[in-house]
Amino acid sequence: MRINLTKKDLINSVYLQIGYSKQISESLINELFKLIELNLKNEKRIKISKFGTFTIKKKAQRIGRNPKTKERKIISSRNVITFKPSKEFKKFVNSEFYE
Repeated sequence: MRINLTKKDLINSVYLQIGYSKQISESLINELFKLIELNLKNEKRIKISKFGTFTIKKKAQRIGRNPKTKERKIISSRNVITFKPSKEFKKFVNSEFYE
């Protein structure tokens, strides 16, 4: 079963746990995302302590193939975002409390 965490869920969590209004909670979440986006764009890397590191990497141009038609096509170069979890986050995910 797949459960998606939406921005609305984050806003409601801040609203319920901290007690700020929903408008202020939404503003806080939006500012957090903007901060992450700007730092990633400018620095190409952002480390969130005890969570992990997001990095922008350049993927080179390559030849791809449509598995259905076997048609070859050039896939253009592009930037991708990678995530490497911290040791603490890995430990949390593998702990017995998580299961």
